[in-house]
Order: sequence, then structure tokens, then C-alpha cells
Amino acid sequence: MGTATGSKRRTVAVFGAYGHTGRFVVAELRARGFHPVAVGRDAGKLRAFAAAEPGPALDARTASVDDAASLDRALAGADAVINCAGPFAVTAAPVIEAALRAGIPYVDVAAEIEANVDTFAHFTERARAAGALIVPAMAFYGGLGDLLVTAAMGDWTAADEAHVAYGLSGWHPTAGTREAGAVSRERRDGRRVRYANGGLEYRDDAAPGLKWSFPEPMGTRAVIGEFSMADIVTVPSHLSVPDVTTYMTVEAAGELADPDTPAPTASDERGRSAQTFLVDAVVRSGGVERRAVARGQDIYAVSAPLAVEAVDRVLTGRTRAKGVVSAGAAFDAADFLRALSAHLTVELVG
Repeated sequence: MGTATGSKRRTVAVFGAYGHTGRFVVAELRARGFHPVAVGRDAGKLRAFAAAEPGPALDARTASVDDAASLDRALAGADAVINCAGPFAVTAAPVIEAALRAGIPYVDVAAEIEANVDTFAHFTERARAAGALIVPAMAFYGGLGDLLVTAAMGDWTAADEAHVAYGLSGWHPTAGTREAGAVSRERRDGRRVRYANGGLEYRDDAAPGLKWSFPEPMGTRAVIGEFSMADIVTVPSHLSVPDVTTYMTVEAAGELADPDTPAPTASDERGRSAQTFLVDAVVRSGGVERRAVARGQDIYAVSAPLAVEAVDRVLTGRTRAKGVVSAGAAFDAADFLRALSAHLTVELVG
């Protein structure tokens, strides 16, 4: 795992620092020797968060996405910014604009499909021309799946299909997850979306119910097919795979859909919930199959080391591209996954 090195502590602004995922990101930055700057829209929540944080006083700055000057002040002196504040349909573009003005890399944890599509569509050319690096969806959904698929591909330059199956022990969604989901449903007029035949397809029919054979001990489980997550944006953004499908265990999808499912609660000293996950990424080409499997705890907590490892690699020059790029395009996927061994168990098969 990388560490913050050099003549000074590197400073990383965290927009949405007092949110559920933002708190994990701030803690991960501090644990790895970075200097986090907590940025948020609500001055009261920001002050309370900063006051409650253990250790040295936390630098806190209030900023709003509808006030460009406040964002510029918030990013002043920062070496990078991690955007943890959804809905990203609202926050991504203004924070990216501020990062471009500041000349610093941008990373976010967006799981919203349409917001990620917008980031690629609106900023790819500008970021490339500026020599800037923008990494969207650097989180459990979007980033991890993309890294697993890319690692599974290995020396393949193309594949016929990619599948990412999510085996969650349960899913207690945060308020932010619910809000982002509502925004996405509104943007797609209640339709569902999938990636097939080389493009996004919006459909009115029901997603298929299927069975997925997860590695043991999870085994065969009922899943919802075409339960599309940000992987259907990140994977095809850089890999030649015409069909990318994601799946979700039925029980977890049901908890997400139930408005009465409570938010996650801490179960250990790191603030993680008791939720466990298994992500099974399979690529197929010409009848040959390759697989990468990741196991870990708490889908929200694990987004923090994913995002912070990305920032560390960007700031130490361990990247493969400029512009708007997904995790698998920006980094050496297998090496990146190995660096997360304290948070994930990853196995490559085939």
C-alpha cells in the first residue's frame, strides 16, 4: 500500500466530508499520512464533524456547488479533491470545474450511471487538453468492478462479454444512496438501463430473475439480472467488451427497495457495518473464461481505501492515462488490487 511521502504532507480536499462515505475517506487519508480538508455545504454539520474528529484539529471549509468562488476557496492549496457528496448529477460537474481551475486531479465515488456518463461526455476532451486527470466512480460500484474485470482480462485486448455479480449479505442503504437512486430513476423516467450490443439501452420491461453460481461458501444464489451499476459505464469506457452485465442478490436488492430498511450501523472500531460482500467478475472470450473475485466487509467503508489509493497513485505519478478515465484505465489493475490487501481479499482465476 502506498503512503504519503515527500517534503510535505499532501493535502486532499474531501467534498461531502461529513457524509457516511466521506467520514471513512477522511479517516483513511489521516491513517495514511495525508492532510485532509473537510469541505461541505452545511456549515453546522461541518463544524460538528470537525469538532468530533479525534486527533489534530481538522481543517474545515464551507462550500456550495452553486457558489464557484466558495469551491475555489475550499480547494485552495489542495493537491487533489475527492468528491463524496451526492447526488453526483448535481455535484460532479461544479466540483470538476473547480478542480480544473485549481489544476488538481479529481476523484469521486459516484455510483449514479447517468452522472458518470455525463462526466465522460462533458469533460473528456477538456481534461485531456489540460493534461488533467479525472477519475469518476472510484468506489465499490464502478471502480472495484472495473478493476476486477480489467485484472481478469489480463493480456486480452477484447472479450465477448463481462459479468459482475454482487453477493451482498444485506444492503442497508444510506440516505445518500436513496437520494441518488431517486435522481437516477427520475432522469431515466423510471426505466431500467443495461449495456448491451456496445451501448446503453433503456428498457421498460422487468429485469430478469436468474441464478448465479458464486464461489464457495456463497454458492448458487437467486439474483436480479441486469441490475445495472456504474460498472456498465466504467468497463466499456476503456475495454472492448460489447456486453457488460451486473447482477445483485435478490435479498440485497429487496432491502434496497424497501423504504423501511434502516441505514447501516457501526459494528467495529473502524465504524464498519457487519455487512459482507463477494464480487464475482467473469469475462468470456471465444469460449474461454477468466474470473476475479473480491471479498470484504462494508461496501461504503471499502470505497475509502479505493478512492485514497487512487489519489495516492495519481500524486506519485503511477497512472497510465490523462483525461477522464476509469480505475482500470488509470491504474495497473492487478497491482492496485494487491495494494488493498488490508481491505480486500482478491483471487484471480484463469
